[in-house]
Amino acid sequence: MKLPYGWSRATLVFDDQNLVSCAGLVPVMALAERAGLSELVEERVAIRTTTVRSAAVNPAGKLTSIIAGMAAGADCIDDLDVIRSGGMRRLFDGVYAPATLGQFLREFTHGHCMQLASVARAHLVNLVQASGLLPGIEDQVFIDIDSLLRPVYGHAKQGGSFGHTKIAGRQVLRRGLSPLATTISTSQGAPVVAGIRLRSGRAGSGKGAASMVVEAIATARVAGASGEILVRGDSAYGNHAVVAACVKAGARFSVVLTKNPAVTAAIASIPEHAWTPVHYPGAVVDPDTGELISDAEVAETEFTAFASTKHPVTARLVVRRVRDRAREEELFPVWRHHPFFTNNTEPTAQADITHRRHAIIETVFADLIDGPLAHLPSGRFAANSAWAICAAITHNLLRAAGTLTSPRHAAARGSTLRRHIVTVPARIARPGRRRVMHLPEHWPWAQHWKTLWNNVFRPATGPPRVA
Repeated sequence: MKLPYGWSRATLVFDDQNLVSCAGLVPVMALAERAGLSELVEERVAIRTTTVRSAAVNPAGKLTSIIAGMAAGADCIDDLDVIRSGGMRRLFDGVYAPATLGQFLREFTHGHCMQLASVARAHLVNLVQASGLLPGIEDQVFIDIDSLLRPVYGHAKQGGSFGHTKIAGRQVLRRGLSPLATTISTSQGAPVVAGIRLRSGRAGSGKGAASMVVEAIATARVAGASGEILVRGDSAYGNHAVVAACVKAGARFSVVLTKNPAVTAAIASIPEHAWTPVHYPGAVVDPDTGELISDAEVAETEFTAFASTKHPVTARLVVRRVRDRAREEELFPVWRHHPFFTNNTEPTAQADITHRRHAIIETVFADLIDGPLAHLPSGRFAANSAWAICAAITHNLLRAAGTLTSPRHAAARGSTLRRHIVTVPARIARPGRRRVMHLPEHWPWAQHWKTLWNNVFRPATGPPRVA
């Protein structure tokens, strides 16, 4: 491919009012409306006291504008201007400027964020019903919980403080804000965000985890999870509050326990003949050395955790041990042990493999960081919290759109979905007063795009019931 020399003398004019760069927003936002997004916002989000009188007008229109901008690739408030370019006003009603949307977000309080979080959960339930999201949800569901630290800069960021994070395998202190997220996934379906809650950077990883787990389990049940639910987490969530919340909600748990004398004694009591080899489907990263391993040994023993509390829990302590290859001249094998506590009924080796698949939540974090959570754009904590919740709604919406597109897109990354589905250029025409969009010839994913369009605009039976 070579560019002709004559283009160096070309004239550029940005004046086409019939050209749009994100035609894919039409079926994507139509899917959001089929799942009742505007109705949920109007019903649950009420901003009555404002600094600027007009800021709280039409919250449904403003929140859907933010979500549409995020779906088109916006990762800050100024980037939301993408929804006003070209002929976007001919495609949508009520398109707002970034300044208006930024002022609207600054009116949010903690209570308004809780209202928006309930919208996100109900919208996820409706998306499952409208798009077939999370196939196999009636058989078994996995709920994963984890946190991350998003860096912020400057002292104007409310809640920004120094917290621990891991970069290149090393623990470092970094100034930021710490979202805590829960995801729902199935053996056949990619994970979606059940809830996200923004916290200060210095907040402990497990702060608020129990209530987040309860909300995620309730959301999964309403969405159709009539079978087994397994909650997975790392050592930050291996505490009595999280385990008790799982037991009370009727869900199983699989959480890492921090090593203490009781856990160490339980590991030492496992006889040598009880250890069995386990081969992982793919190489996994050793958390101590950072090296890839594909084989280990596992064993289990009965263990009573949280014995010092009023409600101790007795379940399986499954231990994975890995040979320390760093010791070249050893007289006897040296092992590193990694225990987790679970009431999962699977065989020992399979329970270990299932537990390690908790890392699937990192794919969601990667999508969010590569998209709307690249920045936390406001100086106000509640505004950033609302931004994070809108990012979760956008992630779930794109995942549902991918499910209606093709099996490949059902598990694709957010950046792939935006490139294949959303950011499709088109020219708007009205021959004979009919709405027509002219899309690029030989578009590589034209058939997939038509499939999404037909699935979204099939003969409607009315919007799904509001959860």
